Amino acid sequence: MLKITFLGAGSTIFARNVLGDVMCTPALCQCEIALYDIDETRLKESEKILQTINKNVNESRAVIKSYLGPENRKEALRGARFVVNAVHIGGYEPCTVIDFEIPKKYGLRQTIADTLGIGGIMRALRTIPVMEEFARDMEAVCPDAWLLNYTNPMGMLTGYMQRYTNIKTVGLCHSVQVCAKWILERVDMLDKLENHQELIAGINHMGWLLEIRDKDGNDLYPEIRKRAREKNQAGKHDDMVRFDYINRFGYYCTESSEHNAEYNPFYIKEKYPELIERYNIPLDEYPRRCVNQIKEWKELSEKLVSDSSLTHTRSHEYASYIMEAMCTDTPIRIGGNVLNTGHLISDFPEQACVEVPCLVDGAGIHPTYVGALPPVLAAMNMTNINVQLLTIEAARTKRVEDILHAAMLDPHTAAELSIDDIEKMVLELIEAHGEYMSMYH
Repeated sequence: MLKITFLGAGSTIFARNVLGDVMCTPALCQCEIALYDIDETRLKESEKILQTINKNVNESRAVIKSYLGPENRKEALRGARFVVNAVHIGGYEPCTVIDFEIPKKYGLRQTIADTLGIGGIMRALRTIPVMEEFARDMEAVCPDAWLLNYTNPMGMLTGYMQRYTNIKTVGLCHSVQVCAKWILERVDMLDKLENHQELIAGINHMGWLLEIRDKDGNDLYPEIRKRAREKNQAGKHDDMVRFDYINRFGYYCTESSEHNAEYNPFYIKEKYPELIERYNIPLDEYPRRCVNQIKEWKELSEKLVSDSSLTHTRSHEYASYIMEAMCTDTPIRIGGNVLNTGHLISDFPEQACVEVPCLVDGAGIHPTYVGALPPVLAAMNMTNINVQLLTIEAARTKRVEDILHAAMLDPHTAAELSIDDIEKMVLELIEAHGEYMSMYH
């Protein structure tokens, strides 16, 4: 029987989407699902909700089992063909709060802090040791399984797993498959979406929409550029940073403006506070979302757990489509995060983790060659890749000195703080994270 293991199953809504998709897929629905988490309450809630969906959409053909805590993780993984990773190490409290509040003391403001910046670096460094444990368990009990990683920071975590473990790993992010729709919707060109042609490549959360054409092959970028410039001039909206990218660099990118506001030295600057207002940048956005989600979940969980009529419709998340393609040898195309082996993107080093179109079939995941990016886009990506590679090196060596190198090379951090303050801030963050960072010396 096909076995699918979900690590971080306490992420109930996401587990519901991915595993609900599995139950809606004929080639996958008669499977064993292993739910793993360290939070007993959240694990029980997820299992209850998934059992209900299994009964209502799948005639109870999936076998669902729960596994609580590290002592049961190996059993959860045993014999799995696919492992989905959606863990959040350290949670909102204490770790996310620490990642925002300590930098704020030094005058360093953030929006999301889950991909790059000092928050992204810290999140990677406390998550990689746990993912390394996952890898060792997988190497022991399901060495041929595919790890589908959804946890951020995607480039750092996926890149580490691909370079320093024997587990077949791909990083997945839903921002790729919705990128074209987002931009066409925002510039009132949604009528061009059907059967459009696109090429997206770069790195996670800064993958570039390099080409977009309508069903007849007409280039849509000239009109997109015109409308994007007009929209930013007309007044505030929620995507001003990415529209500014279009204006200044010529291209749109995959992840939101609130994310991209902190991946560069341009928009969040203490010396130019008016930029926050001008580009409508939501500082401290991720903690705000966490607080709201925690509050909403308390109300929503009771409703979902007790809803015996709960059902599901297959979502656009890549996971079930990848599993289906591999199990049936029916090819599909995805945007995947893979090592830049063979210089898929010729501008970047081979050890970089890149986001490129990939073919998926019964033989696995096959990344496609993209070649060179427009020079300014490659340069923008490299400022992020530098930090990713240095953070991965710090995770490998466990040396604080290497963490400092990553922080010093971060574009936003270096633009705001002195090198001495960067060092003080990093040391304070490591101390504040306690056991989550105790392996670094």
